[in-house]
Amino acid sequence: MVEDNSIDTVELGDKIVRVLKTIYDPEIPVDIYELGLIYDVFVNEDYDVKVLMTLTSPNCPVAESLPVEVEEKVKSIDAVKNAEVEITFDPPWT
Repeated sequence: MVEDNSIDTVELGDKIVRVLKTIYDPEIPVDIYELGLIYDVFVNEDYDVKVLMTLTSPNCPVAESLPVEVEEKVKSIDAVKNAEVEITFDPPWT
């Protein structure tokens, strides 16, 4: 019998959410997950991750750095093979 130590996508999704909750908007003292900036997290069977997120405004001062931080922190999770962040303003954040 071969032991399967692989992580399931639901468990990986939970780990990703925990990591996202460590990233804070610099202007509002709330993490980006609780703030509602994360619209969805997709994990495929190859453990590739896509994060669909928005910013507080199109002119957000961290528009360049925040998606990079999200991508880097998600990639730091052992099981994640690759991570990509897609920014959308539809629907707009409120």
